Amino acid sequence: MAIKALVFDAYGTLFDVQSVAGVTDAAFPGHGETITQIWRLKQLEYTWLRALMGRYEDFWTVTCEALGFTLETLGLATTPELIARIAEAYDALALYPEARTALEELAPYRLAIFSNGSPAMLKRLVAHAGIGELLETVISVDEIGVYKPDPRGYGLVEKRLGLGREEILFVSSNGFDIAGAKAHGFKVARIERVPAAALRSELAGAGPIGPALMFKALRMQPEQLGFTADITIAGLTDLVSYAAQHR
Repeated sequence: MAIKALVFDAYGTLFDVQSVAGVTDAAFPGHGETITQIWRLKQLEYTWLRALMGRYEDFWTVTCEALGFTLETLGLATTPELIARIAEAYDALALYPEARTALEELAPYRLAIFSNGSPAMLKRLVAHAGIGELLETVISVDEIGVYKPDPRGYGLVEKRLGLGREEILFVSSNGFDIAGAKAHGFKVARIERVPAAALRSELAGAGPIGPALMFKALRMQPEQLGFTADITIAGLTDLVSYAAQHR
């Protein structure tokens, strides 16, 4: 069946989570890279833990909890006010360079975001990037109180758009999200931010593996769960020709 809508993950797909590094390093000079990577790893882990425990809190709470864990683990003195100030960097993440062009060129399709982000966070993020007029809707897991990759979240996308899963192309760069969306039955496009060959080359010459390289290995490669993307592409603009072929 033809693709009628493209639904994008936000964090790591449209928006660069690594762009918080300037804020973390300004707050704790010399520790920015380590904070950035541990923070993101724990942020994701806390979504999964809270989902498994049935103890949902919104993504702002999770983001602050993960940052608090990171700073305490590194022995860096902080306060709730400082944690909140640093966490606000997630409301102003950089849009990937090709994202706006891709969204503009995909205008003939229905376009949406489906994200773990809280509604307030996503509203600020989309407004900061100035892409609100390019999207039909922004869907948050907050509506169901459980994080991706719970299948109820992908079911919410179908319900909100009024489309069958075979009519939706889900777009993500996150391995867990790709596996979850594909297991649900969506067509899935993987944005390959870090090609496997490039990662292996980097690992081979790295010596001691630093936090940024560890993050690439753990979170920017496809998961080996038996649910693979229908297409793997280098950037968001490559979606234009793929969608046209399946219209």
